[in-house]
Amino acid sequence: MFTFPDYFYDLNLFSTAFRLILAAVFGGIIGLERGASRHPAGFRTHILVCMGATLAMLTNQYIVEIMAIGTADPARLGAQVITGVGFLGVGTIFVTGRSKIKGLTTAAGLWASACLGLALGIGYYSGAFIAGALIFISLALLPKVELYFYSNSRVMDLYIEFDSFSNFKCFKKDLIEMDIIIYESSLSKLSPVISGGISLNLSLRIPKSSTRSQVLDFINSYNGVYLVEDV
Repeated sequence: MFTFPDYFYDLNLFSTAFRLILAAVFGGIIGLERGASRHPAGFRTHILVCMGATLAMLTNQYIVEIMAIGTADPARLGAQVITGVGFLGVGTIFVTGRSKIKGLTTAAGLWASACLGLALGIGYYSGAFIAGALIFISLALLPKVELYFYSNSRVMDLYIEFDSFSNFKCFKKDLIEMDIIIYESSLSKLSPVISGGISLNLSLRIPKSSTRSQVLDFINSYNGVYLVEDV
């Protein structure tokens, strides 16, 4: 396996600057993808998280090697960083009024960025380079793969508003006749636009003979339905 010269791993001014610069570069690359997609934690946030985690591991190495404290645990600060970033990631996660969860990928990206920083901080360069590339690929390229499979999925999560409960009952009956399975139906906390109407979150499984667009067209044209959103 390829290894860098010893001075890359020793705690000196060069290795300290090199690791922190790499943390800024890798954190920035990951953050740019999130920021370009208009997510709450973007370019600067990921740089700060990655550099902070790197500094924590550098401090760990300093305590163990330079201060020569025999009882020092070289993994202790890193463990605290992972826990702390977990709380930071929670701040990026929220549930919309239509019961759609957003921010999970950004939170996972922050956590992965912190782990990347820990690897850089201790001088695990090969792991950091490989992980940095894979993290960026996961965030930038895999959404296209994800979209392809989701667009061909037989499961649909919908937010629908009806003008009356009686029309919704007829709607459920017609879905069953079309071999569409209703996994779950629940009243939404959102108030419907029309007075006296109802708003629901529905999880459906459509048959192979139907497409998602066909089902959406049917629902949009159904009597009593005035709002449909695929969530």
